[in-house]
Amino acid sequence: MYINIGGDMAVRDRSLIGIFDLDGASLSKKTMEFLKSAEEEGGLINVTEDVPKSFLLTEEYGMERVYFTQLSAATIEKRTK
Repeated sequence: MYINIGGDMAVRDRSLIGIFDLDGASLSKKTMEFLKSAEEEGGLINVTEDVPKSFLLTEEYGMERVYFTQLSAATIEKRTK
């Protein structure tokens, strides 16, 4: 099954590792380092032109990707059910 994460983008539900609220997660130094590393490695995909509210971590075919989205973490979680 696929989950719409906004911006005409969808991810496979079985590739989803985590859904994170950007406001809460961005306070952590480790999280900021992780996101910077993902951006440098080309694994960060910005789904929105607006300010992102959350991000998703996926892994498929051995590749990790981070998706920034304008949808809240709660909205995406509801779409997984």
